[in-house]
Amino acid sequence: MHWIDPDSLPETRGTVTRFLLNPHGELDGFVLGARHARQVHFPPHLSRQIARQIAVGDEVDVRGVKPRGADMIAAVALVTKTGKVILDEGPHRDGKPHEKPHVEREPIDASGEVVLSLFGPKGELRGALLDDGTSLRMPPHAAAELVAYLTPGAHVQAWGHGVKNRHGCTIEVDEIAELIDA
Repeated sequence: MHWIDPDSLPETRGTVTRFLLNPHGELDGFVLGARHARQVHFPPHLSRQIARQIAVGDEVDVRGVKPRGADMIAAVALVTKTGKVILDEGPHRDGKPHEKPHVEREPIDASGEVVLSLFGPKGELRGALLDDGTSLRMPPHAAAELVAYLTPGAHVQAWGHGVKNRHGCTIEVDEIAELIDA
């Protein structure tokens, strides 16, 4: 989103309550607020910079785009509690594209209540956040088929391969089922 002037975009302010990880263990978003939680998505090439500048509990200002039909913001610029601006200048640094880190994914299963649907930067459904903080991720075509499992209030169990680190846990879902006696 490096071509968009962030000063022309609406500003949203809130407190970071949780980071979100992509399947490579990089930060690719966070949740603002607790009572009315909202996903903020940013590209993973900003992961290291955001991890150094923002912590859970920090108040941040976000300038970004809200896709139709998705209660989320695709961030173009973030302002930290110290006033530092983190701007999405695009994925190419020094003429090199962003390289995904190699991580060993392990078999993981999780169960719980869906508290937030998770979307990609264009508003496409891509998963859900469980009440224990685990992110369930899947490709948009699969998520479109499983909307009922990814809607807040649903109780699910999911199996797949994922990563855990100090910022959270993400599972690339292979199988998902509704929990009947939740």
